[in-house]
Amino acid sequence: MGITSTHQSSPLLPWLHENLIEAGCDEAGRGCLAGSVYAAAVILPKDFRNGMLNDSKQLSAAQRYHLRGIIQQQALAWAVGIATPEEIDKINILNASFLAMHRAIDRLHIPPEHLLIDGNRFNKYGNIPHTTIVKGDGKYLSIAAASVLAKTYRDDYMVQLHNEFPAYNWNKNKGYPTVKHRQFIAEHGISPYHRLTFNLLG
Repeated sequence: MGITSTHQSSPLLPWLHENLIEAGCDEAGRGCLAGSVYAAAVILPKDFRNGMLNDSKQLSAAQRYHLRGIIQQQALAWAVGIATPEEIDKINILNASFLAMHRAIDRLHIPPEHLLIDGNRFNKYGNIPHTTIVKGDGKYLSIAAASVLAKTYRDDYMVQLHNEFPAYNWNKNKGYPTVKHRQFIAEHGISPYHRLTFNLLG
């Protein structure tokens, strides 16, 4: 049984600045060969707690989708942004990841006063101060929540693309550079969703 109560103890920190409206930001799909990169921004209540919530990579798919419902219901604000394969090829994956985060922040209906960014780099968003945190999705609840939303919404998107191009098995590999994915590219060529600036064949 999953932990659903927001009052469970959690090893993750609830905030960096208690007196500021903080949005946690994370991305999914940065290392993929195909598809858009997704990012999410989440503002949680200061008293939000959940003992299951963690870096999305440490969770099962069932746990991630279970948590998505809790996050969307209990967050003060949340949003998802994307950058397309064409944008990734044009401005590079790092800048495209930042662009997707900016687009997610754009869509928050509550303006954040501080941003918690997973990673060690970020392109400044307007005049809002930010803190970059390496492996922040395993340290702060809001970044972990953003990682769950970004991952699940991107997985949904890759399943939709699989229905359009089933030859690449995207419903299983989600666009990541698995051996089989590269074999499928060698056999079938590239799709309109592959990132042309990436080393597609390994």
